[in-house]
Amino acid sequence: MSNAPAEIVRLVDQFAEHADAYRRGDYNETELRRDFLDPFFIALGWDVHNRQGYAEAYRDVIHEDAIRVERTIKAPDYGFRIGGSRKFFVEAKRPSVDVGQDATAAFQLRRYAWTAKLPLSILTDFEQLAVYDCRVKPDKNDKASTARILLIHYREYVDRWEEIAGIFSREAILHGAFDRFAESTKKKRGTAEVDAAFLEEIESWRDALAKNLSLRNERLSDRELNFAVQRIIDRIIFLRMCEGRGIEPFGQIQSLLNGAKTYRRLVELFHRADEKYNSGLFHFQPEKGREPPDELTTELAVDDKVLKDIIVRLYYPESPYEFAALPADILGQVYEQFLGKVIRLTAGHRAKVEEKPEVRKAGGVYYTPTYIVDYIVASTVGKLLEGKTPQEAGGMTAAWRSSKTLRPLAVLDPACGSGSFLIVAYQFLLDWYLKQYTEADAPEKHARGANPRVYQFRNGDWRLTSSERKRILLTHIYGVDIDYQAVEVTKLSLLLKVLEGETEETLQSQHRLFHKERALPDLTGSIKCGNSLIGTDFYNGQQLSLLDEDERLRVNVFDWDGKDGFHAIMHAGGFDAVVGNPPYVLLQDEFRNDAQLDYFRTHYECASYKLDTYHLFMERAVRLVKCDGMAAMITPANFLANNHLGLLRRFLLNETDVDHIVVIDGGVFRGISVDNAIWVIRRGGTPDSVIHLIHAFHNGAELKETRRQVLAKATILKDPHVLFTGSQTAISQSLWKRCTEGSLPLSDLAHVNFGKQLRNRQLYERDVMAVKAANRIPRNYRPCYTGRDVHRYALRWGNLACLNDRVAQCGGCWDNDKQDAKNKLVTRQIGRFPAFGIDRLGYQCLNTVFMVNVRQEVMHPLYLLGILNSRLIAALWNDRFYDRRRTFPKIKGTYLKHLPIRTGEGSPETHDRMVTLVQQILDLNERLPNVKTAHDQTAIQRQIDATDAQIDRLVYELYDLSEDEIRLVEETNAT
Repeated sequence: MSNAPAEIVRLVDQFAEHADAYRRGDYNETELRRDFLDPFFIALGWDVHNRQGYAEAYRDVIHEDAIRVERTIKAPDYGFRIGGSRKFFVEAKRPSVDVGQDATAAFQLRRYAWTAKLPLSILTDFEQLAVYDCRVKPDKNDKASTARILLIHYREYVDRWEEIAGIFSREAILHGAFDRFAESTKKKRGTAEVDAAFLEEIESWRDALAKNLSLRNERLSDRELNFAVQRIIDRIIFLRMCEGRGIEPFGQIQSLLNGAKTYRRLVELFHRADEKYNSGLFHFQPEKGREPPDELTTELAVDDKVLKDIIVRLYYPESPYEFAALPADILGQVYEQFLGKVIRLTAGHRAKVEEKPEVRKAGGVYYTPTYIVDYIVASTVGKLLEGKTPQEAGGMTAAWRSSKTLRPLAVLDPACGSGSFLIVAYQFLLDWYLKQYTEADAPEKHARGANPRVYQFRNGDWRLTSSERKRILLTHIYGVDIDYQAVEVTKLSLLLKVLEGETEETLQSQHRLFHKERALPDLTGSIKCGNSLIGTDFYNGQQLSLLDEDERLRVNVFDWDGKDGFHAIMHAGGFDAVVGNPPYVLLQDEFRNDAQLDYFRTHYECASYKLDTYHLFMERAVRLVKCDGMAAMITPANFLANNHLGLLRRFLLNETDVDHIVVIDGGVFRGISVDNAIWVIRRGGTPDSVIHLIHAFHNGAELKETRRQVLAKATILKDPHVLFTGSQTAISQSLWKRCTEGSLPLSDLAHVNFGKQLRNRQLYERDVMAVKAANRIPRNYRPCYTGRDVHRYALRWGNLACLNDRVAQCGGCWDNDKQDAKNKLVTRQIGRFPAFGIDRLGYQCLNTVFMVNVRQEVMHPLYLLGILNSRLIAALWNDRFYDRRRTFPKIKGTYLKHLPIRTGEGSPETHDRMVTLVQQILDLNERLPNVKTAHDQTAIQRQIDATDAQIDRLVYELYDLSEDEIRLVEETNAT
């Protein structure tokens, strides 16, 4: 019996009845969308026609059929979104097109979705519905079947409706089924996500341009060469993205492929852009009140071949990129990595690209995930805008204009990098202003006068005028970075954001309206290059003549209150909001001379024994915020309880009210084993305020709160170490007492050992890929589990083998009887609480894993496994053993040995029931990775959850818990 809605049955019957007529060429896409696709997706729960009346930024579905891009390619017909975030595209084709065989249509959709970094998208003429894995890099020679994971005929819609709805319905996306399905179908072979591919692309441009410019322009210095290469690349990307969006004539750069003197003609395009955009990116003539123009890059010599090799990769069919769809945040991620390298001139004036020393020391560049940036901006800018009108926020009231201290809301990132926080803050403000103009007031009111704020687009939507978008940017957004290349990238990203949604037509009409006003602002006064931590007083008492130019440029002092800083804002009390992700650099390791360290220790109240740049940025952020303003940053979490950082904690408590702190367990940045914290403060302290200490985890897309403590500021300040930690409640203490009475410590029932530590892990490990390819374990090696193989109720060996030899021994447990034992329990070392699997195969364990060898004459291993994985044990661990003072959470063997275990000796039925339930959950977890459909995955997961709940209830009975104690376990549990 099908669960398909009646509307889907009707659509299928209607199409079947008139299929021949629909397949004729005169039945077009517009009719198809109206007659079939709109009702199809309405049946999936999408507000296709925006019946809820949301502003454009928050609509479920964006109809992009009217947006022409490039020469012949148009944007997808539908963009489906949740909370303004794109999830998938749908491209419609008339039924006369064979969706199953049309490679051009498939490539068109995949190219757009791949550039937008969407995992899945749909191509359909209703007769067939094709789902594509859009993480596979598109190629002009691909067949229609390449990267296609589903092809469903319309006659199957009714029978397969649960499958379709289980992936693409609005409810399925909200519950994570879409993401789970996308992950389950991910093909490693051929995948190359757009940010990695585009990074590789522009790095090749940098390499080629650097070598050619150094060869043809022998007078260039290192600094000039880096400047010239980045400016040329930035300008090309900007103009090409404007072409893709219809702002610049399509193909103008491509036309340079014909003929010689390519760079001369490219410079002519740059000059025309200067006339049109007024941006520092294109600034070649002296203008009053602006920084000196670029007189270097226009006179350079560049070989034709180098430029033409770049240009040909900008256009179809050589380019896989759809530049109209390349989001500003993706471009920022690419540039964040790009800026990790620098060009250096070697002997013979040859250019060499190499990693910057600070990046090499940090182990790479780490981009702040968008969901973190969104959270920080909403927690500061969003809070400050509550209850304000556009006139108040923008400083457009008479009272504000006449005041010497009141200014428009100013948002700062003092270490802006590629501009990710400023881009999100700017977008937040754009959305807020548009909502205020169109919802709080009649939009027509703001569309009149000499300086209209909004205009009505041809599809009826209200949009901010380009003049208003520029005003918002120049009024509210500010940034500083020590790296001038990062400053230029931030400007580029913001300028592209200003033009987002514009076309040549809309810009021209607005230029006429605003008396030839150029399309972009000059951001020189808003985004500045300098050292946020060091002021001009650094040179007090020092002889400048003793410091060479490189040293002065490296220090790059910045005067916040000076003419080159932000005098007006600082004079008015400071910034309203300070946000960001400051660099984390241990300074003792960074500086060879102590001049900067001495400066920090004498100018920063929080300077401590081991000084990190993020400590200094925390203090600087607070001092830059005006009274009642807000600051929020993501930093390592160890400032909360590290004994050496008491001064920093006391400074925060004395100078601010800490609104809340989110500790993100397990960290945020891939490859870095550190807990991060988002701290949110309001400047100005009240002694009786409270702090919400929130623990959360992330699923790669959002933060999920697991537990919350409310701490009193006064109580923390009374602590001599000023630790941000809570205290156990009376009920939690009684819970521990109840559980330990009548129980035995785990160490009495099992051997608890750390895994083996190799003397030289790289030398004594056999590469995973080599083991997998050979399909065998080399002689003298043993298969080994490491922490990443261990999951709750599941062990999945990752093909790692390690030398089992005395030469390799360094520490940990090397007892082969314990290591090779089957049915031992295993938990990873890193985690907020232990989560166990069972080793059926008798593989060995490395020192990222703890082994629990159960004395089987005492109890069945599965009985113990059920207890150890229960919510009760997790709650006890988090309440008693989880040390929140660590940089990141670790399981300790000493604590494992103390866990209280009820043996169940007096209740063999309970023992046997536990073994049966644990066996069931093991079997279900083993089946889960092999299930392909979202429906089956959901069904199995529900069985797992139900069995888990039964085990928890059995444990509560075993430990004889009261209702209050059970409620405490449920409230404090972190799973």
